[in-house]
Amino acid sequence: MPKSFSSFATWGLAAAAAGALLVGCSSEAKMPKDKVADTVAEKLAAQTGQPKPDVTCPEDLVGKVGTSMRCKLTASDGSSLGVTVKVTSVDGDKINYDIKADQ
Repeated sequence: MPKSFSSFATWGLAAAAAGALLVGCSSEAKMPKDKVADTVAEKLAAQTGQPKPDVTCPEDLVGKVGTSMRCKLTASDGSSLGVTVKVTSVDGDKINYDIKADQ
């Protein structure tokens, strides 16, 4: 199935616009990978008006400034792209991070 440029553009713009997300995590300042993926997917769906994409992340997000990981977004049409999640700050048990989809 060909990848839809409009899907990539929509998700890419939404991810760039998502900015910092403030989300709760454990007292160890670590967020489970499934929660990161779900939060990213919900934010992108809300911003684009598109169905919630399938987002998977390889590991838990460690609450250390500068830490980043690559997640994979799969849109409803089957197209996929990478999403970078990067920790920008940590406040107690809150991890603040930016998301950015590949172009």
